[in-house]
Amino acid sequence: MSVSMYQATIPVFIRGLRVVSALLEKAQAHVEEGGIVPEILLGAQLAPDMLDLTAQVQRASDTSKMSVERLSGVPAPKFEDNEASFEQLQERIANTIAYIDSVNAGQMAGSAQKEVVLNWTDEGKTFSGDNYLLGFALPNFYFHVSMVHAILRNNGVAVGKLDYLGPYD
Repeated sequence: MSVSMYQATIPVFIRGLRVVSALLEKAQAHVEEGGIVPEILLGAQLAPDMLDLTAQVQRASDTSKMSVERLSGVPAPKFEDNEASFEQLQERIANTIAYIDSVNAGQMAGSAQKEVVLNWTDEGKTFSGDNYLLGFALPNFYFHVSMVHAILRNNGVAVGKLDYLGPYD
C-alpha cells in the first residue's frame, strides 16, 4: 500500500489543527471557570527562550499552510500574527483549515519530486518534496502542536495524551 503526498499532508494537517482547536477550547474553559485573565495563559511559555502559547498556535498554522503552499503551489492566506484572544486564534485555525481543505489531490500531484527551497541562510536549504514533508514540515508542525499541549498542561489545564492524539477517524 502506498500513501500519496495528498494523504500525508492535507488530512494530517487538518486533523492536527483540529486538535489545537480542541485544546484551545479546553484552555478557554479553564480560564473562564478559574477566573484567570486570558492573556496570562495566552502569554505562557515553557521556558523564557521559547515562544508563548499564542505564537505556538500561530507557528502550527504557518507551518501547515506554508507546507501546503510549497508542495501544491496554491497560494496560502497571509495572517498578521496579531491574535490576542482565544476567539481570534480559533478564527485563524478555521481559516487555515479552510485553505488547506481547498487544496485537492490533483494540486498535490507530483509534489514528492518538487524542489522545495527554504532560505534560512544565504545559501538556503533544498529538499525534494517528500523529504521536506517527512523530514521537516511534519516534525516542525507536530513540535508546535505538542508545545501547545505542553504549555496548557504546565499551566493546569486538564489535558492529557488523548487530547493530544485527538479523535480517531
